[in-house]
Amino acid sequence: MLDILSLVALGLALYTLNASRNNAQKLGEEVMRLRQDVEALKARHAVVPAEAVAAGTAEEALPEPPEPESFAGPWAAPVGVSEKDEAIAGGETPVAAAASEAAAPEAIAAPAAAPARPRESFESRIGARWAVWVGGIALALGGIFMVKYSIEAGLLSPAVRLSLAAAFGLVLMVAGEFVRRGTQPLIANAFRNAMIPGVLTAAGAITLFAVTFVAYEFYGYLGAPAAFALLAAVSFVTIGLSLLHGQALAGLGLLASMMTPALVSTSEPSPWSLFGFLAIAWLATFAASRIRRWQAVPALANAGMALWALLYLSQAGNIEVLPLLLAMLVLALGHGLIWPGGIAAQDGPAREASAGPLDRLFAPPAVAVSLSGALAMLFAALVLAGSVPSVSAAATGFAVIVIALALLGALRGWAVYPAVFSAIGAVAGTVAMAALPAGVFADTFTAPAAPMPAGAAPVNLLLLLAAAYAAVGLAAVRLRQATSGAFAALWSLLATAVPFAILSVSFLSFANLSFDPKHGLLAIVFGLVFLAAAEVFSRGRAEEEGIFIPQWAFAAGGFAFLVLALHALTDGLATTLGIALCGTAAVFATRLCRWPVLPWLMAGAAAVVAGRIAFEPTIVGAANLSKTPVFNQLLAGYGIPAALLALSAFELRRWPDVRIRSLLQALASLFLLLTAAILVRHGMNGGVLDSSVPTLGEQATYTLLVIGASATMMSLDLKSPSPVFRYGSMAVGGLSVLSVLSAHFVALNPYVTGELLGRWPVLDLLLVGYLIPGIAYGGLAWYARGRRPMPYVIMLALTGVALVFAWVTLSVRRYWHGEGIAGWKGFLQPETYTYSVVWLLLGVLLLAVGSKADSKSIRLASAGLVLIAVVKVFLIDMSNLEGILRALSFIGLGAVLIGIGLFYQKILSGKSGTGEKAELNAPS
Repeated sequence: MLDILSLVALGLALYTLNASRNNAQKLGEEVMRLRQDVEALKARHAVVPAEAVAAGTAEEALPEPPEPESFAGPWAAPVGVSEKDEAIAGGETPVAAAASEAAAPEAIAAPAAAPARPRESFESRIGARWAVWVGGIALALGGIFMVKYSIEAGLLSPAVRLSLAAAFGLVLMVAGEFVRRGTQPLIANAFRNAMIPGVLTAAGAITLFAVTFVAYEFYGYLGAPAAFALLAAVSFVTIGLSLLHGQALAGLGLLASMMTPALVSTSEPSPWSLFGFLAIAWLATFAASRIRRWQAVPALANAGMALWALLYLSQAGNIEVLPLLLAMLVLALGHGLIWPGGIAAQDGPAREASAGPLDRLFAPPAVAVSLSGALAMLFAALVLAGSVPSVSAAATGFAVIVIALALLGALRGWAVYPAVFSAIGAVAGTVAMAALPAGVFADTFTAPAAPMPAGAAPVNLLLLLAAAYAAVGLAAVRLRQATSGAFAALWSLLATAVPFAILSVSFLSFANLSFDPKHGLLAIVFGLVFLAAAEVFSRGRAEEEGIFIPQWAFAAGGFAFLVLALHALTDGLATTLGIALCGTAAVFATRLCRWPVLPWLMAGAAAVVAGRIAFEPTIVGAANLSKTPVFNQLLAGYGIPAALLALSAFELRRWPDVRIRSLLQALASLFLLLTAAILVRHGMNGGVLDSSVPTLGEQATYTLLVIGASATMMSLDLKSPSPVFRYGSMAVGGLSVLSVLSAHFVALNPYVTGELLGRWPVLDLLLVGYLIPGIAYGGLAWYARGRRPMPYVIMLALTGVALVFAWVTLSVRRYWHGEGIAGWKGFLQPETYTYSVVWLLLGVLLLAVGSKADSKSIRLASAGLVLIAVVKVFLIDMSNLEGILRALSFIGLGAVLIGIGLFYQKILSGKSGTGEKAELNAPS
C-alpha cells in the first residue's frame, strides 16, 4: 500500500512539474506581448481606451514576483495581481496620461475599476498545491521507508544504508535547486505557498537530519561532537537555503537547530556550548528574517530561546549565569541592531512619524517579534531573580537583562513591549529578591523588621539598578520628546515609577525603618534630579498647550522621592510634619513657576499623612504619646497639617483650577474635624487611644464637633461659594444624623448600656448626650433655612426634636429611678403616667414654638409627639394604670387635644384670611 501511495505521489509531482513548466512558457509569452503593447503606446503618444485594456488585463497582466514571505497551508488561495498591474488594467500609465493631457486637456479618461481577483479552481488546488505537499511528505517518508526496508531485509550493511539515505537527501536538495532555477520567478507568486523547490529541499533536509541522528544514536558511527556538528550544519544550511525557498524552510531549519542540543547528549554538558550554539542559530534565523522581513520565524526563534533558558534554569544542578546572560544580550542586540522595526520597515518614515502608540503596540511585526523577544528576556530575568538565595551571580544577571531590555525599549521607537516589560521585570524581580517577610509591617514606626540573610539582600545592586533605570528613562525622554510625544510620556512615567518602586521595596525589606542614610540620601538625589528634569523639559512650553505628561511625571516622581527620603531619615512626628511642609512648599512654588502639577502635590501629601494616621493614629506610637490633654503630639500631628492645608487653599485663592482649591478646602475641614475628635478621645480616655467603645459623653462631643463643622462649612460657602463647602456641609450633617440614630438612641443609650448618669440631676450625662445636641441641631436647622434644600432642613429639625424628646423621656426615668436607668429595672405606674403628661406638654410646647417661629417642621414634630401620647394612653395606660391614674390620663389627654384644636382654629387660622391659605403661604 505504501509503495502504491509513493508511486501516486511521485506521479502527481512529475505531472505538476511538467504543467508548471508549460504554464511558465505561456506566461512568458504573454508578458512579452504586453511589453510590446506598452512600447507601442509610448511611441504613438496615445491613450489606450480603458475598456479595451480592462477587458484583456484580467487574463494578461502578471503581478510582480514578490519575495516569498508567508507560510500557509496547501489549501491557501494564491496572491492576486499587484498594484502596478491593477493600474495597467485600469487603463492608466504615466506616459499615456501625460499624452492625454497634452493632446486634449478637456478629455479626461475615467479609469476602469480594477478587475476582481479570480478564485482558484478546485482543480488548481488539487493539482498545483495539494499534490506538491503530499509529494514532499511522500518523498521524505520514502527515504525513511527505504532505510527501514533495508534493515528488515538485511540487504545492506548499516554504513551503506546510511550512505544511500544521505545521498538520497542530497539528491532531493539538488533537485530542489534545479527546479527552482527552471521555474522561478514565473510561478513563484502564483503558487508561493506550494513551491516545489522548497518542498524538495525540506524533504532532503529532513532525510539528512534523520540519517545523522540514526548514525549517532543507534549505530554509534558518530560521536557526540561530530553528531552535534553535522546536525548543526544541516540546520544552518537549511536556514541559509530558506533565503531562496521561503519562510517555511526557515522554520524547519530553526526547529532542527533548536532540537539539536536535545538530541545529542554528553556526560559533561557545557552551558557555554549550549547557549553559544543557540545564539548562533538564533542570529542566523534572525538575519534571514531581516533580509526577507519575515514575522513568524523570528517570533518562534524568540520562543525557542526562552524555552531553553527556562529549561536550563529549572533543570541544571549547578547554574552558570554568564552563558545565559550573554545569550540574552545577543537577543537584545539582535532586536536592536538587526530587526528593522515594525512600522518604519514596512510603511516608510512617513508612517513611522504619524503612527500613534497603539499603532506601534498592535502592528503585526511589533506583536510577533517585539512581544516574543521581550517576553523571552523577561522570563529569564524573573527566573534569575527567584534564584538569588542559591545563586550568587543571579542578581547581577537579573539586573543586566532588565537594563538591556530597557535600553532596547528606549533606543528603538517601535519597542513598546520591551519598555513595558522592562518595568514589569524590574519591579517583580525586586519583590521576588526581597521576599518581603510577613511581619515587615507589624511595627513600622517602633522597630525595624527582621533583616534577611546577607546573601539574599543585594541592596547595593538594587540601588544601582534603580539609578541605571532612571538614567535610561531620562535618556529615552530626551531622545523621543521631539519625534514621539506618546513614547516620551510613557518613558517619563516608567523612569520615575520603576526606580521609586525598587527603592521602596528595598527600604521596606532591608533597611532600618527608623533611620537609614543610604536609602534616604539616594532618595534625595533622585528627587532633586527628577525635579530638575521637570524644569528642563518644561522650558519653552506655554500653559495653554495642555497637559504635559513628562512635567507631571517628573514633578510628582521627584516629590515622591523626597517623601520617601523623609521616611528613611526621620521618624514619627517629624516625618508627618515634614510631608505636610513639603506639600506646602510645592504650593508656594507656584509663585515661581506656574506648573499645574504643583498644587496637586499638596493633595498627595495630605493623602500620605492620612495614610500614616490610619496606620498609626497616635503619630508617635502608643508608648511615646503624652497624656497631657490637648497640648500633646496629637495636636501637632493632626492640627499642623490641617492649618497647612487651609494656608495652601488660601494661597491658591486666585489659582485658575478651582478643583484643587476646593479639594484642599475640604481636606483642611476634614483634618480640623479629625484634630478635634482625636483630642476629645485622648482627653476622655485618660490620655490614651485604644479600641474601647466610646462613652455617651465622648460620642456627644463628636456629634457637637460635626454639627459645628457643618455650620462652619456653610458659613464659608456663604462667604466664598464653593461646591466642596456646599455639598460637604450637607454630607457632614447627614452623616452626623446617622451617627446620632445609631449611637445616641441605640448603642450608647444609658437605658441600654446601664451607664450611670451622675449624681447631679439635670446637670448630668443626659444634658450632654441629648439636650445640648438637640438644641444644636435645632440651631443648625434654623441657620440652614433658605440656604439649603428643604428636605435637609427638615431632617436636621426632626433630629433635634428627637434628641429633646429622648432627653425629656430619660429625665422622667431618672426622676423615678435615680442615676441608674437601665431597662432591667422595669416601669412604675406613676412613671408611666408621667410619660403621658410630659409628652403632651412637650407636644404643646413644640406647637407654640413652631407657631412663633413659623416653622412647619416643628409643628409636624409636635403633632407626632401628640400622636405618640395618644397611642400610649390607649394601648399602655389603659392596661397598666389603675384607679385615679387611669382616669387622670384620659382626662388630661382629652383636655390637651381640645386645647390643640382650639389653638389651630382660632390662633393659626387668624393669621390670614383662611387657615388653608395661611398654611400654604407660610414659610417652613
